Amino acid sequence: MKSFVATTKIARPPEAIWAVLTDATSYSDWATGVHRLEGRIENGAVLKLFTVSKPERPMKLEVSHLESPKTFTLSGGLPLNLFRGDRTVTLTPQPDGTTEFKMSEVFSGLLSPIMNRMIPDLTDSFKAYAEGLKQKCEG
Repeated sequence: MKSFVATTKIARPPEAIWAVLTDATSYSDWATGVHRLEGRIENGAVLKLFTVSKPERPMKLEVSHLESPKTFTLSGGLPLNLFRGDRTVTLTPQPDGTTEFKMSEVFSGLLSPIMNRMIPDLTDSFKAYAEGLKQKCEG
C-alpha cells in the first residue's frame, strides 16, 4: 500500500478548524490544487472535487466516515474497490490549546501494485494543504 501523511499544529480549537474543513464552498480559497468542491461534508454524502489541473473532470468522493468535530474520511476509486484511496482528516486537541491537524491517505485494492506506480509523490501537496488550512484558520 502507498500512503502519504501531513501534520501541523493550528492555534485554534477543533470546532473552529472543523467549521473550515466542512465548508466545501470555501475550499478553493485556501486548499491548494482545489478548483471547486461541490456537496456537503456529512456522513454518506457524495462530493464532486474539481482540481486546478483538471477543472472539467470531477472526482467523486464519498464521505465514508465522519465524527464531528474530530475526523472524517473521503473515499474514492474504481468500482469493486479494485483501486481505492481513503483520505482521513483528524483533529486532536493539545494540552497547550492548539489542535493537531493530521491528514493521511492510503491507497489500496487489487490493482494498487499497478496504480501506485502512476501516483506521484503527494508529500508537497499534502504539506501545502495543511499550511493553507493553518493560514485560513489562524487568519
